[in-house]
Amino acid sequence: MADKSGLKKKNPDKLKNFITKWGTLCTVLIVFVIFTFANWSKETNSSIFLTSNNMITILRSISITAIIAIGLTFSLAVNGMDLSIGANANLADFVVMTMFVWYNMSIGTSIILTLIIGLAAAVINCILIVKLKIPDMVAALSVMFMFQGVAMTYSNGGAITQRMTRPNGEVATGLVPEAFRALGKEPWLIIIMLLVVAFAHFFLKYTKHGRFMYAVGGNPEAARLSGIPVNKYRILAYFLSSAFAALGGIFIAARVGTAQVNAGAAYLMPSVAAAYIGFSVAGAGKANAIGTLVGAALIGMLENGLIMMSVPYYAMDIVKGGVLAIALALTYSNSKKY
Repeated sequence: MADKSGLKKKNPDKLKNFITKWGTLCTVLIVFVIFTFANWSKETNSSIFLTSNNMITILRSISITAIIAIGLTFSLAVNGMDLSIGANANLADFVVMTMFVWYNMSIGTSIILTLIIGLAAAVINCILIVKLKIPDMVAALSVMFMFQGVAMTYSNGGAITQRMTRPNGEVATGLVPEAFRALGKEPWLIIIMLLVVAFAHFFLKYTKHGRFMYAVGGNPEAARLSGIPVNKYRILAYFLSSAFAALGGIFIAARVGTAQVNAGAAYLMPSVAAAYIGFSVAGAGKANAIGTLVGAALIGMLENGLIMMSVPYYAMDIVKGGVLAIALALTYSNSKKY
């Protein structure tokens, strides 16, 4: 009798552990299969979802989200929350475009200056969070509003385009280089996204600095007592977060060829969702680069498949929010303690 009761208790635990560890990947597979058959064409007797062109479209659509979400992954690794990533990407989008259109600068100079300006968000975040001890989310939220205002003021509340009339009345003579525009197209955008994910994965998993970040995020007091400079790694996390957010903004400019109002802000929630979905991939239970990529892919597939099924755009957020809730439930279902 004891053996039978033990088996009964063990089997539900095995199922629960399997769902927690592999539930998100199973969700990705299920979504993939559903959209494959839901978008089946009788004329060609094949799925219009499962074509090489559509797969490339999905990869291209998730690339910028994944890059920005990787930045958020670093801040989540130290148990932070950088909500300023969307506004930072938006400002970077405006800055790099004005470098070309207003000031006729080279590609290298424009990108470097934009990244430096983007790191200003990290400096402000670190002062508020590390020095002034303001809670991460509140501090990042204030920086988000600050950077949104800076971007709007810098652009005089309008878009940045070629041949535009500048705020001083002059016509902008600069052009966006074709080599820069190529960075926003496949294969380069996809390749760069994969390189960013590979760097973040290697850094967080295989370097002592990544392990120290996880230690800080898990228990900062224990990390401090073991000799890890907690503030140093929190600062590093926010600098990496800002750098990748700014990089994402640069690729928004490369992809669109203009800087539109709040273009970067639109990537905030998809990036947050991708990073949090990543928590549940393979039962990681913590921020990780591969999980973030899987999360971005899931969101990209959802958007692509729902568009093919002619689902209204305003209903997509309901689906994405539901998937995020499921992913979080899978992540924390086994962590509940009594």
